[in-house]
Amino acid sequence: MKKYLLIIICSVFCALSVSAANGLSAKQSNRQTVVLSCDLHCQGCCDKIMKNIAFEKGVKDLVCDLKTKTVTVTYDAGKTDIPTLLKAFDKINKPATVKEPAGQETKAKTQETDANSGASTPN
Repeated sequence: MKKYLLIIICSVFCALSVSAANGLSAKQSNRQTVVLSCDLHCQGCCDKIMKNIAFEKGVKDLVCDLKTKTVTVTYDAGKTDIPTLLKAFDKINKPATVKEPAGQETKAKTQETDANSGASTPN
């Protein structure tokens, strides 16, 4: 009888563990990361951002880099979006803009140059 009870308890525990793991991966699937360019002068600027933006609804992680003057925000897309985050930066007088990855900047400039010259680019 003890063996059956132990088997039942173990199987219930395993089933709950699997369902919890599936719920965790579903929550992480809504996570997105954006790199924002912000005018950061000193560590005080970073501290101000960390104290205020970290508590905005949906923000999961926040990394402030003083050297590159960027803020990397990981957020839950179901709770917030980029325009809302940008408004939060404006509220604390630290306007930010979305920083494009290096490859996308080059591609955008190339397309703009081609559009100005009239040349067409293959897609």
